[in-house]
Amino acid sequence: MDRFRAESFIPLTPLAFDILLALAEGEQHGYRILQDVNARSGNAAPLHAGTLYRALARLLEQALIEELAERPAEDDERRRYYQLTERGIAVARAEARRLAAQIATAEARHLLRAPA
Repeated sequence: MDRFRAESFIPLTPLAFDILLALAEGEQHGYRILQDVNARSGNAAPLHAGTLYRALARLLEQALIEELAERPAEDDERRRYYQLTERGIAVARAEARRLAAQIATAEARHLLRAPA
């Protein structure tokens, strides 16, 4: 892996982190990523294809994800598949640690406790 500091990418936008989370389970095509993000958000703010593909382009530019050259033989050849790069994994982990620290602070300050 090239020399870089994962923390230099932090904080990620919520959408960028959602995409990295979707790809943490393995390679996915764009529509499947869209479905995963929408399912985890409960469709609270539905992600649309144009927004997704602009975000994917930025993540490709940053080398956090890469497009796969090969796809399953039985799959629609128009689908583009993506996976995390080593850099993407490191950045996703750094963002998860950052968010976990914020949650720990919120818990310590009793923000997550139901009001009495």
